[in-house]
Amino acid sequence: MQPNRAPGLAAPAIQITEDEYEKFYEYFYRRTGISFSGKKEYFVEKRLLERIAKTGSDSFKAYFTLLRFQASGEELQHLVNLMTVNETYFFREDYQFDALVRGILPEITRTRRPGGTLRIWSMPCSTGEEPYSIAIQILENWAQADEFAIEITGSDIDSRVLADARKGVYGNRSLQRLSPELRKKYFRRVGDDQFEIHEELRSSIEFSIANLSDPIHMHRYRAMDVIFCRNLLIYFDDTSRRAAVEALYECLNPGGFICLGHSESMSRMSSMFLPRKFGDTIVYQRPIDQD
Repeated sequence: MQPNRAPGLAAPAIQITEDEYEKFYEYFYRRTGISFSGKKEYFVEKRLLERIAKTGSDSFKAYFTLLRFQASGEELQHLVNLMTVNETYFFREDYQFDALVRGILPEITRTRRPGGTLRIWSMPCSTGEEPYSIAIQILENWAQADEFAIEITGSDIDSRVLADARKGVYGNRSLQRLSPELRKKYFRRVGDDQFEIHEELRSSIEFSIANLSDPIHMHRYRAMDVIFCRNLLIYFDDTSRRAAVEALYECLNPGGFICLGHSESMSRMSSMFLPRKFGDTIVYQRPIDQD
């Protein structure tokens, strides 16, 4: 029951105290590994207040109780979707895709028999441009593509972007780096500024939700040969970054490779990987186990 209020007076606006913000920050950090800098406090608080209003909670305390103890975890997912920023396009940092087909895959398959499986994981995949770019790069530029069963998985913590990735519909901004030939070959126009990935390519990639800071989620991803984890770890602090790197290490086959973003360096996070140079990029390899 709402308290009595003089006619015409609106309910008082909910305020989030410094202690309450700190409680939320610690909880969100533990669940996602994402660390917000002080400059983002307004951004975080604004979105937190949006969810408080949307759920009809009458205080931060009531909302925080819902967030922590909701069995389905649906509210946490809504909040994650609001807090994460997703901006990408096809063939972003394409020198790593060149390294994939010119160096990484040839090295991995040198000791593999044709017909075997290659597993490539894009995490975070955002709205799907990266895993689709990987598939197109392999189809167009790796002569051995037909000799192996190639499994490409795209994962993200944001359920909304995964839904968009599965649809595979993009505007000109996302396709700006694709040649007219590739657009014609792999897309069909479905609107004035809308292009849909062909069904055959769209259905060849599996999309799934994954939280790099959740051991249960990460246990599903094993025996990967290549992981693209670009421009994610910059949002983590040193502690969560090290934990994430250890989790990614366990996801890779011995001898497998991980590609980071151009501003990220594994040497600052972990000594578990070997730096390798392919063309114009540095990637990182899980050492091959020695008997």
